Amino acid sequence: MLIVDDVPDNLSLLHDALDEAGYTVLVATHGEAALQRASQAVPDIILLDAIMPGMDGFEVARRLKAQPDTSHIPIIFMTGLSETEHVVAAFAAGSVDYVVKPIRPREVMARIEAHMQSARQARQARNALDAFGHASLTVRISDGRVLWQTPLARKLLQDYFDTPEAVAPLELAAWLTQVVPRVADEVAQGRLPVAPPVWYVNQAGRRLSFTLHQQTGDDEWLLVMQESSDQAAMDALSQEFKLTAREGEVLYWVVKGKTNRDIGDILGSSPATVKKQLEHIFAKLGVETRTAAAGLAMSRVAQLKLR
Repeated sequence: MLIVDDVPDNLSLLHDALDEAGYTVLVATHGEAALQRASQAVPDIILLDAIMPGMDGFEVARRLKAQPDTSHIPIIFMTGLSETEHVVAAFAAGSVDYVVKPIRPREVMARIEAHMQSARQARQARNALDAFGHASLTVRISDGRVLWQTPLARKLLQDYFDTPEAVAPLELAAWLTQVVPRVADEVAQGRLPVAPPVWYVNQAGRRLSFTLHQQTGDDEWLLVMQESSDQAAMDALSQEFKLTAREGEVLYWVVKGKTNRDIGDILGSSPATVKKQLEHIFAKLGVETRTAAAGLAMSRVAQLKLR
């Protein structure tokens, strides 16, 4: 958790209360330090003073929300300003809540607890997705802004689209504006979609899919991406069955229904060579026919969508 306030007494009061409650607490006394610490530590929640010398809290919040690595962090404003215009400004800058000074630690703790569980769940989901190399991103539907993405998602978006990192591709954003209202309406009525909507883009023998996974906020949805290509499937078969690279290629084209002559033409070798390679593949897979080899391959790596 990060507390941002230019008044040392406020920092001390909140730090001690939160530390005693078991939170790990970081502090910052001005806007630039807040941005730096938030980027480095990526806290679960930020308690942010609205009025500070130099960069005020509203500007700090806007900058945090503009950065993909910190845009997902819930911000609770602390302010002595209770006029409607300042409350509106706080929410417009991206806050999820606010408390009015003078600070009452018990009230702050209650506000934090209200937002902490969802923040922790989101962090755990992000960590799991990163750990397993899943390509996922969260998009705000109203303006197509990418609020968060895994490293693999960032790479795939750069490979397939010429678009700024923090903005969803126009084609994807257009698809989301069409699909999300319908899905949201079905969910609200208790009718879950039979299958989640999927959008595809093809590029030079590669295919990238975007599956609408779940809603993560009022206007935010999580998308799961998956890339499929001939080479990726061949590599997966080679790894799964401990085949050589060439044997992985042969097995892939067997699964695709190609004859030995077809495979020879594709790989630049003779049908006899392909037949010899198939014998090695059968031995490694523990099967005797190409039909059995293809069936085993499809059942073990069905997630590659080889068919």
